[in-house]
Amino acid sequence: MRVHKVEALVGGSIGLLTAVAAAGLAQQRRSVDRDRAQVTPKSAADFGALPIDRQGIVHTEDGVDLHYEEVGPLDAGLTVVFVHGFALSLGTFHFQRLALREEFGDRVRMVFYDQRSHGRSAHSSSAGCTLEQTGRDLYSVLDQRVPTGPVVLVGHSMGGMTVMALADQHPELFSGTTRTSDDIGPTGDPARVRSVVLINTSSGELKTITLGLPNALARLRGPVLPVVLRRAAKSAALVERGRELGKDLAWLMTKRLSFASPDVDPAVVAYSTNLIAATPVTVVADFYPTLMAHDGQLGLRNLRHCPVLVIGSDHDALTPLSHSEQIARALPGATLVVAADSGHLLVLEHPDLVNKPLIAVVHSALDGAASPVGSARTR
Repeated sequence: MRVHKVEALVGGSIGLLTAVAAAGLAQQRRSVDRDRAQVTPKSAADFGALPIDRQGIVHTEDGVDLHYEEVGPLDAGLTVVFVHGFALSLGTFHFQRLALREEFGDRVRMVFYDQRSHGRSAHSSSAGCTLEQTGRDLYSVLDQRVPTGPVVLVGHSMGGMTVMALADQHPELFSGTTRTSDDIGPTGDPARVRSVVLINTSSGELKTITLGLPNALARLRGPVLPVVLRRAAKSAALVERGRELGKDLAWLMTKRLSFASPDVDPAVVAYSTNLIAATPVTVVADFYPTLMAHDGQLGLRNLRHCPVLVIGSDHDALTPLSHSEQIARALPGATLVVAADSGHLLVLEHPDLVNKPLIAVVHSALDGAASPVGSARTR
């Protein structure tokens, strides 16, 4: 009887969500068509077509090969490693890649990689789709691509959680060679990781997020969504065909959940929609449990002696601003930047609000100076 009740709940919830989405889609189809008409072949082609100095494969401990791209000389004075979020790829940092290249030229090397089961990286087993494993993957990237020299780590969304997992597993990267006690700063050699930038991310309690849904639907998300994802993963081929047919709905959902600006560039919406659509439903189902169970407190504890910049958006439906503020509270020396009128994909929606403080962090790391301490609200 209980199984039937769960199935009825799932079916009813899907029916309600579908009805709501269909009604909204019918009203907004003209808007979608109008937006799509503004996406020129050139603007669409610009994304994913940036110059690459080197690319290849990083081999992880469990045999999952990760695709990476590099820009800048191998002997640059500083390396910035970018870690993208859930259901995205290394192309998420399109505008940061352009900005840092323009600002620093050959003084900085940038390393981008696709997380396991994302982008052009190899597909992982379900058992390997955990934040603990993505932390170990990031260590493999550092070990194989940046074995020496100072590093700045930039993590967006799940990428920030990956950085927290790495900090939990390898505190020595963030606090120098030795530490005299938990309450005294690092001693000995400077830390390999000179600064960390955490963008639109969370240190835990993701199961409490409403996704901007009405209260009744938000309460159903916790018990219903895992069941829906498991069932979807078992019928992956059928679900993927359905996603192909629902392109207008995908556009609307991406625009609603990822952005806050009504006038966001349609080319950015199109690019983001394609990134998300390229993530198989099986990958979504595989990573969902680890995201809901995420607890980054131990990782944050090991970042206390590392300069950290936290950037949050005031209209982020996926990792709300309160989560960025909680991270900043856990790291009293961190800099908190709040981006106004912005959503979860801040790096694409308002890249200047990310690029300006990021460039300041990289300048500080290059100069060997500490990042500024304080908070700011950016518009």
